[in-house]
Amino acid sequence: MWHFKNFSDNTAIITEDGQEYSYTALDKACNDLASQVNRRCLVFNLCSNTIGSLVGYTGFLNARIVPLMLDDNIDAELLDNFLNLYKPDYLWLPKSRADKFAGKVVYEAFDYALIEREDKSVFPIHEDLALLLTTSGSTGSPKLVRQSYANIKANFDSIVEYLKIDATERPITTLPMNYTYGISIINSHLAVGASIILTTKTLMQREFWEAFSQYKATSFGGVPYTYEMLNRLRFFNRDLPSLKTMTQAGGKLSPELHKKFAEFASENGKQFIVMYGQTEATARMAYLPAEKSIEKYGSMGVAIPGGKFSLIDVDGNQVTEPEIVGELVYEGANVTLGYAEKGEDLAKGDERFGKLITGDMAKKDADGFYYVVGRKKRFLKIFGNRVNLDETERLIKHHFDGLDCACAGKDDLMYIFITDEAKIKEVKTFVAEKSHINHSAFNVQYIDAVPKNESGKTVYTGLEKFYA
Repeated sequence: MWHFKNFSDNTAIITEDGQEYSYTALDKACNDLASQVNRRCLVFNLCSNTIGSLVGYTGFLNARIVPLMLDDNIDAELLDNFLNLYKPDYLWLPKSRADKFAGKVVYEAFDYALIEREDKSVFPIHEDLALLLTTSGSTGSPKLVRQSYANIKANFDSIVEYLKIDATERPITTLPMNYTYGISIINSHLAVGASIILTTKTLMQREFWEAFSQYKATSFGGVPYTYEMLNRLRFFNRDLPSLKTMTQAGGKLSPELHKKFAEFASENGKQFIVMYGQTEATARMAYLPAEKSIEKYGSMGVAIPGGKFSLIDVDGNQVTEPEIVGELVYEGANVTLGYAEKGEDLAKGDERFGKLITGDMAKKDADGFYYVVGRKKRFLKIFGNRVNLDETERLIKHHFDGLDCACAGKDDLMYIFITDEAKIKEVKTFVAEKSHINHSAFNVQYIDAVPKNESGKTVYTGLEKFYA
């Protein structure tokens, strides 16, 4: 996958406590770990943004050992389910957790331990399978996305090209390593010999910004929630001379916030680049060039180098006219092999053949720039009207500055969950007026916080318990 020896003395990793590791040191650490396994098999990597996690990920991938990347804080019941279904030969996890799992510790490094399990896999692994990731937003499903070596390389080659990444870059981690967007940042920067700043701190913590300044970070990535929080945290007043690029993916950013960050970047000699992707396409499928960020705010941009988009209607016919909404279809070498839902599925080959029907509804303008308007399934029929839940959320957040909300429900009844009890009546009136639908169709409820997963996306299944 990566040729670390090509970059020898370049700094590969800077940890939050100031430790630096060259590409030569990273290569040795990867080889030392992989030599303890010494065969192609499945390993669970319980990860965080630490050197131990990264050595596991890169070491296994380079040695053609297949890792499943899971959040170190994964729910115990869900982890047990994964273990029973997929039966990995090894676990690579923080040493502090090693005594909680059956098996023999055969290697330790960077506060991580490698456990050889007795309940080993009996499942064959397809020769193209490189990496397993949970589906975006997964809260309990055993469904995994099967990524190939060719998928990963095609995607990081494309990202390097359109973001013009080189060895001088210093991205700082803001997203989980088990999340497709977070791992794609690691992939693309390791491919060019750049220096990755690893931190477990969040953008909401003072220590994050101290590390950002101390190690002269040049870029960070975020999901819509990240940028909503930055907007509230007076980000625009920060002095960040080393910052060159901000990227956004993981969902549609409100056009208003897109424009605000694009204007800030333009006025301060930085780049703000909105992108679009899914785990099922390895990571990225589209990007909006920085120079178009203001002119085309709200757009996800154009297909990445090597990719192609089209739109289809409900009958599967191509939509060619501008401004007509259809379901977004992507074709490219980064489209993954398919899903796995049990150990037997690891033997499967390519089931998608380079084509992904995304499930997102989109349109393109006369210049060929695409705009996502919502998920195919994120619509309700209310009194005969088709209502887009994502658009309703966007309208509420824009009108009520600083209010977090989530919309869900069933036909003829939309549930709107908000984080300010005093605004229940206002929100209900606002949505009824905007949609021209009787207020009886909207049930507005107060909750302490909108449930989010580790990548900042709303967990809509976490709202069902509030349905009346």
